[in-house]
Amino acid sequence: MQYTLNMAAESEFDEEEEPLFSDPEDFVEDTDDEELLEDVLTERPLEADGIDSVVVVDNVPQVGPERQEKLKNVIHKIFSKFGKITNDFYPEAAGTTKGYMNISDQWETPEKQPFKDFGNMRHWLEDADCRDQYSVIYESGERTAIFSNDPKEPMLDEERARWTETYVRWSPKGTYLATFHQRGIALWGGEKFKQIQRFSHQGVSLIDFSPCERYVVTFSPLMDTKEDPQAIIIWDILTGHKKRGFHCESSAHWPIFKWSQDGKFFARMTQDTLSIYETPSMGLLDKKSLKISGIKDFSWSPGDNIIAFWVPEEKDIPARVTLMQFPSRLEIRVRNLFNVVDCKLHWQRQGDYLCVKVDRTPRGTQGVVTNFEIFRMREKQVPVDVVEMKESIIAFAWEPNGSKFAVLHGESPRINASFYHVKSNGKIELIKMFDKQQANSIFWSPQGQFMVLAGLRSMNGALTFVDTSDCTIMYMAEHYMASDVEWDPTGRYVVTSVSWWSHKVDNAYWLWTFQGRLLQKNNKDRFCQLLWRPRPPSLLSQEQIKAIKKDLKKYSKIFEQKDRLSQSKASKELVDKRRLMMEEYRQYKDSAIQLYNQQRELRLQLRGGVDTDELDSNVEDWEEETIEFFINEEIIPLGELE
Repeated sequence: MQYTLNMAAESEFDEEEEPLFSDPEDFVEDTDDEELLEDVLTERPLEADGIDSVVVVDNVPQVGPERQEKLKNVIHKIFSKFGKITNDFYPEAAGTTKGYMNISDQWETPEKQPFKDFGNMRHWLEDADCRDQYSVIYESGERTAIFSNDPKEPMLDEERARWTETYVRWSPKGTYLATFHQRGIALWGGEKFKQIQRFSHQGVSLIDFSPCERYVVTFSPLMDTKEDPQAIIIWDILTGHKKRGFHCESSAHWPIFKWSQDGKFFARMTQDTLSIYETPSMGLLDKKSLKISGIKDFSWSPGDNIIAFWVPEEKDIPARVTLMQFPSRLEIRVRNLFNVVDCKLHWQRQGDYLCVKVDRTPRGTQGVVTNFEIFRMREKQVPVDVVEMKESIIAFAWEPNGSKFAVLHGESPRINASFYHVKSNGKIELIKMFDKQQANSIFWSPQGQFMVLAGLRSMNGALTFVDTSDCTIMYMAEHYMASDVEWDPTGRYVVTSVSWWSHKVDNAYWLWTFQGRLLQKNNKDRFCQLLWRPRPPSLLSQEQIKAIKKDLKKYSKIFEQKDRLSQSKASKELVDKRRLMMEEYRQYKDSAIQLYNQQRELRLQLRGGVDTDELDSNVEDWEEETIEFFINEEIIPLGELE
């Protein structure tokens, strides 16, 4: 609609005025807020974030730590009669509960709390030589150490006795190190591994982090009661507060809760039910669970908020695999399956592909046939391709950043390793098969392309290093009775180890290059566990990473020079030490010259005005002396002179 100024007003202006944009009185807006302010409304507070459901209890007895658990149970028992308690908080003062709180009717601005500076929580990423860290537990758990990896020998960063009572675990981005104790969990981080947070959960045995590192989930088989769900607790890492507790019948399939890739949702499966919760409220999404009769297993996509789950056959209804998007609960793909014995869900790390391993018993046969149902998630309507294998399947693994997957199949001693490629035209191509492999496990490099086929424990530690770009075996080796294989985050190094927890002799960890060259044999008394510290996602875009790879030759000379320096007798540590000594000498020399110049006038006074700083300052006082030394005498016969 167009608006114009009236003639009387228009005559007062020499230049044309902008038109008015006011709506007429009878105008009705037909565009909703969701369309106009979609990006703003996504950040709006949730209903559960308010204080309308908060109960404040006064006159609580003042008790110390030894009686707090009993007090909490009593209060929880009283108030759980009136509704479900999501979480609770007990203020403390001088080591005891505060007791009576005098709450004023007048609003007072909360006191600003001092900021706790834990230092640089990602300092290890600033290492000049880009060394990755790893944790080592040895002496049957009595000692825990943090090392920086170096091809020559590990560099000790931190070591403590009885740092943990069982084992340790890194958070997904490497920010925190979690240690286990009878009374709960402690998180450590920063340059000197200070204690960042602790969570009281008596008898805790298992934990899990959300991918965003905002929450940690703890499990204890000792704490659960019918009135007070305490077996599983979800904690806020930043505040240390309990967010919510849950019952748990069994921890056999840990983690009980599985997280979406962004940490906004977590889900749990019970009989005929799939419950999806949202953060930060920790309440059920849309306040209701999904009723899925016979649900057997589910898994979140690593790249999107999509859940895959499968349901077995029931009478004349076929088994099915369903892909459901959240929070909309939209079914984006359903795949019906027949004669199904079991299914396993395998996501590619970017969420580009989903492989459903389907074990079937075709009609008229007695054996089990395995189908790999490959869902291509990035394509319209999610097409599915099938690979059928009639041999028993030992292991399956996707290439982390690619479109290849590896399968171990057959029966010992004739175990075959097959490599497949999901091509862009939708076809799945067998690119290579190695027969008679001594392997029962597949370990891809985190960066893809390279892998280790390992025969762990019962297969005596046989190792095969493979380059899947052309499917060639780079090297074959053995680490006798190896129980674990761990790749570093960069994919340059891999560790094989024999844990004291699984084998009581030959406990050690060996460091290899990705090509299979053995660099170190580190023997530790009753060595138990080695875990590489994860790295957070790169801040570089895919275009920047491609540009760096394209121009890698520009940096190769610098890398080669550093490699030669590290391999020479004059190691980097020795060169740094000499450089420091030279710098200290220069500083001393400069200070000595400065002091010498400052004392010049004093020297002149002491020497009667004679400047003795110069060699030719007082020639007339010189005395010359000649000193002769008899060095040697040799007698030569006259005959020899001729």
